[in-house]
Amino acid sequence: MTKHRVVLISGDGIGPEVAGATRAVLAAAGAPLEWVERHAGITALDECGELLPEETLSAVREHGIALKGPCTTPVGEGFTSVNVQLRRRLNLYVAVRPIRNLPGVPTRYEGVDLVVLRENTEGLYSGIENEITEGVVTSLKVATEKACTRVSRWAFDYVRRRGRHKITVMHKANIMKLSDGMILRCARKVHDASFSDVPYEEVIVDAGCMRLVQDPTKFDVLLLENLYGDVISDLCAGFVGGLGVVPGANIGDESAIFEAVHGSAPDIAGKDIANPLALLMSAVMMLNHLSETRGDARCHDAAERVKAAYDRALREDDKTRDLGGRLGTKAFADAVIERL
Repeated sequence: MTKHRVVLISGDGIGPEVAGATRAVLAAAGAPLEWVERHAGITALDECGELLPEETLSAVREHGIALKGPCTTPVGEGFTSVNVQLRRRLNLYVAVRPIRNLPGVPTRYEGVDLVVLRENTEGLYSGIENEITEGVVTSLKVATEKACTRVSRWAFDYVRRRGRHKITVMHKANIMKLSDGMILRCARKVHDASFSDVPYEEVIVDAGCMRLVQDPTKFDVLLLENLYGDVISDLCAGFVGGLGVVPGANIGDESAIFEAVHGSAPDIAGKDIANPLALLMSAVMMLNHLSETRGDARCHDAAERVKAAYDRALREDDKTRDLGGRLGTKAFADAVIERL
């Protein structure tokens, strides 16, 4: 039987450990995958002399799909984000972040099941900054009709395809009438033309944050521009236990990268205590994407088995230390494998 070739970018810090644990679980589940290993981030700098080698980009373009561990990004200095470069160079224009409560991971919220969709290529993350005179810096926010329309169309199609219930666009168009107004106008146009059956609302982002922390179960699918989406997706992760228990994907028309959205945690690298769950959950998303886009039911079956196995492990209190358990990285992977 044929296997799907998937580019594996292990990343930095704890990346190789959580990637290794994820590979072990997927192999035990019989996922029909063949790995093509490439580098990005500090590891790539050490190995290849570049943060994002062209051979890594070429491999993702060739195979159309990748699984990526965390890559280090310096704060306030140093090199630009490898994650941002990957999204821009490969035109991965929508970030998908599902947020749901997990069994065995108690939080102050229950019944959370929402998805944050984020425009991934422009906004303030375009990185157009200038020091116009000493002590004065400007940062340019970019919004185009093309990008706002395609992410809106993708979002409405996602709601319909996945049987979701409602889409909420969060914005600050009361102040940024042109840039945030652009995504509102495009979302309304797409909704009215092709998705009028999909319930739709618009919420100012600061008021939306208040409503989210009051009761996140009132929301279903959120659509936001780049910066708001980055902030809100991490906020929502806090509802269910943090960045260690949520998956992520960056998807375009030609390629998709599935990734752990937490940091590289260099302070615990090599200690076998990192939680591999976020990357494992992202791998489940990847398998379901392969099932949808390539019509391979084996991928869906493997995804369902892995998801059921880690849910059961968590429910039965086999967890890593960050979730109040006692297991290390490899031991947690073994616990999931035992339940496949």
